Amino acid sequence: MSLLTFYEFFAGGGLARMGLGPSWHCLFANDIDEKKARVYRRNFAGAPELVVADIRQLSSTSLPGQALLAWASFPCQDLSLAGRGQGIHAERSGTFWAFWRLMSELAAEGRRVPIIVIENVTGLLTADEGRSMRALADALAVAGYRFGAMVIDAAYFVPQSRPRLFIVAVHLEWPLPDRLLSSSPHPVWHPSSVLRTYHQLSPASCEAWLWWRLPLPDQPRLPLSSIIELEPTGVQWHSDEETARLLALMAPTHRERIRRVQDSGIPQIGMVYRRMRVEQGRKVQRAEVRFDGLSGCLRTPAGGSSRQILLFVQGNQVRSRLISVREAARLMGVPDGYWLPDRYNEGYHVMGDAVVVPVVAWLERHLLRPLAGGDNARELQSSREEYYEQQTIDHFL
Repeated sequence: MSLLTFYEFFAGGGLARMGLGPSWHCLFANDIDEKKARVYRRNFAGAPELVVADIRQLSSTSLPGQALLAWASFPCQDLSLAGRGQGIHAERSGTFWAFWRLMSELAAEGRRVPIIVIENVTGLLTADEGRSMRALADALAVAGYRFGAMVIDAAYFVPQSRPRLFIVAVHLEWPLPDRLLSSSPHPVWHPSSVLRTYHQLSPASCEAWLWWRLPLPDQPRLPLSSIIELEPTGVQWHSDEETARLLALMAPTHRERIRRVQDSGIPQIGMVYRRMRVEQGRKVQRAEVRFDGLSGCLRTPAGGSSRQILLFVQGNQVRSRLISVREAARLMGVPDGYWLPDRYNEGYHVMGDAVVVPVVAWLERHLLRPLAGGDNARELQSSREEYYEQQTIDHFL
């Protein structure tokens, strides 16, 4: 297989594909959401390889060719606290098993995918008292894959706090360069949650476990100010009354943060989320602000999740508005040439439910391409870096 080919499952708006870059050719993509599919098609030349369907209705006959890699960012709802951590045997996150059935069918046909990437929230490590991660790890090990998990926070690349779990698996029959492995965990990529998970795995899964070697990013992340639209599209500034109501939702600690910024005389941009907190035994809506140069983790607006608010503080003047969809896309490392729908919730949903492009690109450059490309990795790296620089950096200059 000379081409770097891949399947993209739970594809959304195609941000994993964008992060992999032009060295990779997508043979097949799938998502159940027609609105996301419309965005995908607009950004990838019509994407005839995209099939809009419930993954549970697909079979291996739907998948053309033989791919080097399969990417699966399966639904996270049942792995998060909001989803009560029911795990990968629940309705939504349980679609992982439909993906795994397809991988098993391909292997039985002699079309095994040698490299698999599974991405999700870090709650996968602890959901269902750890049983979800143990079941997933056992499935990989029984199928003959060696694998390792890493937590990568997008804050190393973009001004957004967004830790995500990446499990990279490679089949025993596929060459595994020693330079990609470490003899011990790295404290950045393998935090205590990963170590606890490793020690709770079955003996077979522990035997299959790998400590992937991944370098630390060597470039400073883009500043929060770089994502701001001077003339925002699709959103309006809040009225003075609306801003006052927002400030009134803040606990004293957060109002004090604003006062300190005002006293400094230095204009600053804060990021605000509305959250439900339990105070004195009852649920209270609170607005919480941060001025650390990072946004909170983008979420989808479905299910009552809060949309982020920008707070502009300059002296006594405090202004607020919703983050625009284009600003949300920039927080995901998406270039301004990426087409976004006009409807706010539709565009925000695509971004809040996606992977951060520079994170995927970092994995692709330092792990996935060396795994898949062999002796061609250096040539492919030059092409990939030129593309990525053009697509994701120029619009910030």
